[in-house]
Amino acid sequence: MRILLAEDDDRIRQDVTRALEAAGYVVDSEANGEEAWFLGDTETYAAAILDLGLPGMDGLAVLKRWRAAGRDHPVLVLTARGTWSERVEGIDSGADDYLPKPFRMEEMLARLRAIIRRSGGLANPVVSVGDIELDTRQMRLSVAGVPVTLSPQEYRLVAYLMLNKGRVVPQQELSEHLQSVHFERESNAVEVLVGRVRRKLPAKLISTRRGFGYIVDEQEAAT
Repeated sequence: MRILLAEDDDRIRQDVTRALEAAGYVVDSEANGEEAWFLGDTETYAAAILDLGLPGMDGLAVLKRWRAAGRDHPVLVLTARGTWSERVEGIDSGADDYLPKPFRMEEMLARLRAIIRRSGGLANPVVSVGDIELDTRQMRLSVAGVPVTLSPQEYRLVAYLMLNKGRVVPQQELSEHLQSVHFERESNAVEVLVGRVRRKLPAKLISTRRGFGYIVDEQEAAT
């Protein structure tokens, strides 16, 4: 899954990027509010981590413009501003959660996982489809209790489809969540990746809707 990180402090941005990548996410990072707004307005993200004190355009203005334009990806706000009124303003402007600085990476990752799950209508960190279980905390996939070894890209593909189970995910959307905006995306990369995953998992887990995309359908997976 692809995350947009908007943070102007170089050290924090680098530390958060490393933590996100270690947790299996693809990260697009920006230090400028205008650039962050543009990416969030034109690209697809599972979530955004947004600092309020950005140069060019402050984080609150970025958030308000995203929401006014109908961009509904979940947003975790990071800020050194600590007053309750500022936190209320951020949440009322469309933030999904709020994390004051300084913070621990483990808490940031937990809050990020939670807002991504909630955006998909899921409360449990373990997502199940039949006897297939995805543990989003440990980045582990198992079939009938047996762990399945996946590459980072394979994990991102399966995780995104399972977190969006019951919805047809277009191929372009999947492609955008597998690599950063800065990488060249090959036209057949998704098909090749789906083929590899199907050889490791029950074939019926991921169904193809010709001309539309891919879906994890619980009823089809159970047949």
